[in-house]
Amino acid sequence: MKDIVKKLDRAFNPRSVAVVGDKREMGYMWLRSLAHFQGRVYSVQIDERELPGIEELGVKNYLSLLDIPDEIDYVIVAVPRAVAPKIVKDCIEKKVGGVMLFTSGFAETNTEEGIRLQRIIAEMAREANLNLIGPNCVGIFNPKIGLCHAMDQYYGDGGNVGFISQSGTHATFFSLMGEVNGIRVSKSVSYGNAVVLDSTDYLEYLGEDEDTEIIGLYIEGVKNGRQFFSTLREVAKRKPVLIWKGGQTEEGSRATASHTASLAESPLIWEALIRQCGAIKVDNLEQLLDTIAALLYARPATGNRVGLCAMTGGQSVVIADAFAKAGLEIPLLTERSYREFASFFDIIGSSYRNPLDISSNFRSLDNIIRCIDILNNDQHIDAVVLELSVLFLTRLGWLVPNFFDNLIDALTDYKTRSNKPFLTILVSAHAESEAITAKKKLVERGIPSFPSFERGAKTLKKVVEYYRLHSA
Repeated sequence: MKDIVKKLDRAFNPRSVAVVGDKREMGYMWLRSLAHFQGRVYSVQIDERELPGIEELGVKNYLSLLDIPDEIDYVIVAVPRAVAPKIVKDCIEKKVGGVMLFTSGFAETNTEEGIRLQRIIAEMAREANLNLIGPNCVGIFNPKIGLCHAMDQYYGDGGNVGFISQSGTHATFFSLMGEVNGIRVSKSVSYGNAVVLDSTDYLEYLGEDEDTEIIGLYIEGVKNGRQFFSTLREVAKRKPVLIWKGGQTEEGSRATASHTASLAESPLIWEALIRQCGAIKVDNLEQLLDTIAALLYARPATGNRVGLCAMTGGQSVVIADAFAKAGLEIPLLTERSYREFASFFDIIGSSYRNPLDISSNFRSLDNIIRCIDILNNDQHIDAVVLELSVLFLTRLGWLVPNFFDNLIDALTDYKTRSNKPFLTILVSAHAESEAITAKKKLVERGIPSFPSFERGAKTLKKVVEYYRLHSA
């Protein structure tokens, strides 16, 4: 077991958690978020007005962390910043496995008092070798054991994607939006100002974590660039690592300084670092989720020749433009494929050159599958993309009951037997509620879907480049 795993494992896999300073005005946010935690939960609160509410939650309260008779693995701190040094001191004396400071108001405020208090807690933690997460963060999420930092996060079943986020909001959004996209977290951490533990430490930990197969990062800045570079290069050799760098513009860099007190760094330096280390650069949360979903659910491929299947003529033009602009090829098919299409394809109002326009054929479930089967078997094609227009499929469902459900069954069978990446573009038009239902059904079958041609194209381009780099 690597040293970093020994160092952080108690915090990421605690058997006991103490919450210091939770209050009714916060809705007892932290204690409620631990409602499904598999271990023991304790409260530390000295305000007598808060004690009845804590007792209603069935949690034992103590007036001091040191009064708790149990060994404490993980401490969540939500106290005023002036009280933080006292709590850190108690954590050191209690020999806890890790402490997370939700408390903010430190160096990110750029005030003399905030900077002074941050320096004090950092020096205390370093001297005692205390695993201090934050301050100004929401800490660890481990769904397998019910260790949550939001009441609406899932629990019980963990996933295989780790997430490291300097932002608490992004950590929460990633878990909730990821679940909608079929992405479940193994472990995640929000680390804020990173006064002791930085992204490098968490990257090294998740790099060794057996439950984590893919790692995503949201970073505003790093304390030791050389150490981060070395760790990223080593971890990226074993697992896909995706990096979303916050503060890519002058205005964004200014915002990072007031958010987590991170210093600005050149976007060009970051792009070069990510490329040299074999990681994947993404620019926002949507790209991060899209790319992870493709890595999880689409077969790997190093070729960029795409077979496109649209449901109308107008969409066949738009999908071709989107994928070509992303740097992908839309080649002509083999003569054998054209002969197969000619044997059944209704060409009135349709076309099968590539992109395919199946507007006269999509009413036939068998024809849709035959089209993508031919694309899959074509030697000129490396990946297959199918547009699913929710508008037209909904209308068709009025005439053919259960058509979409039957189509998903057929697409599931196709994906199982195909040997190339398969993506769907779920175009909602005005049928947004129907699209949500449709996406959920696709996610349940492990079929990656994207809400626009552009997002699907950019995602496929990124994963193809990743597999090319790591197959060399």
